[in-house]
Amino acid sequence: MKILQLVSLLLISTIAASAEQPLRVGVVGLVHTHVHWILGREDIGDIKIVGIVEPNRDLAERYSEMHGFPMDIVYDNLEEMISAVKPEAVTAFNTIYGHLEVVEYCAPRGIHVMVEKPLAVSIEHAEKMAALARKHEIHLLTNYETSWYGSNYKAYDLLYNKQLIGEPVRIVFNTGHPGPIEIGCNEEFLEWLTDPVLNGGGALTDFGCYGSNLATWILKGIEPEAVTCVTRSLKPEKYPEVEDDATIILSYPDAEVLIQASWNWSHNRKDMTIYGQTGYIECVNGSDMVILEDEKDGPYDITADGREGDWQDPFAYLNAVVKGRLIPSPTDVSSLDNNLTVMRILHAAKESSRQGKTVNWSDLYGH
Repeated sequence: MKILQLVSLLLISTIAASAEQPLRVGVVGLVHTHVHWILGREDIGDIKIVGIVEPNRDLAERYSEMHGFPMDIVYDNLEEMISAVKPEAVTAFNTIYGHLEVVEYCAPRGIHVMVEKPLAVSIEHAEKMAALARKHEIHLLTNYETSWYGSNYKAYDLLYNKQLIGEPVRIVFNTGHPGPIEIGCNEEFLEWLTDPVLNGGGALTDFGCYGSNLATWILKGIEPEAVTCVTRSLKPEKYPEVEDDATIILSYPDAEVLIQASWNWSHNRKDMTIYGQTGYIECVNGSDMVILEDEKDGPYDITADGREGDWQDPFAYLNAVVKGRLIPSPTDVSSLDNNLTVMRILHAAKESSRQGKTVNWSDLYGH
């Protein structure tokens, strides 16, 4: 009897899962080229793009030809799109400055929001967005490419569950590329990415957020005691209004984090090395890793598996969170709490660079 009951429950759950309707998603903006991720995503039945907001018809038509979506789902503004198709959630691929406006419109209407990294252009915008999300009880998530790297999760497992190298004492992040112009970003992306108002900065904002986000996760939500940041403009002829290089040092009670965020690398990179008490774990990219447990034995290579199911990419994750299958913890890389800490770190880094000295966390935030 118990076996029959178990089989019946499994059958019911399978039928329920297969009958689940895809999450109705609106795409807000096409000017962030990360939008190709969702537009070019294979249809696996978990989400459905029901509307797109993009007033630049030329850009929308180019992407329509590239990805095959019909132009009749493209609207000039958020109000028109939401009124017409009533999405359950939106993904923001507009300027970072525009994230606040998206949350201001969507939150009171109970529409969940996922923005591209970072959360906002400033701590002031971020706090307004957080207050709206909490008041109206919506999910406000932030997406990073590195959130879906199997290597990062393998590193976390080896660090804490396997206790392979002891407690983390230093984490080094190298993030960036040769520059947005150099790698061929389109005109619509460059127009706001290199604007200090619309992007909140240059390389510091663009790539400093990755290390801040992962460090907050790896160090389990602890805030730094002090932040030191040096910014430089090594190519002022190309990027006259924003810094193209930033070095950030985060000082914690028992660890130090170094973030080297730059538009001056020789190649694209988003790598991380965690140094513990007895060795290190290096994440070269999303899958390749180098481990040193014992200096006498030397380092060895491993390959991390990719993420699967509800964790395979930001859109599967968004669907699972909205449907209630996943509940983000405060330290999760996509969570609001984590990304408020990221914004405080970036704000402190800007203050340190402006003042030309280390800034204490307690002086800025009172704790």
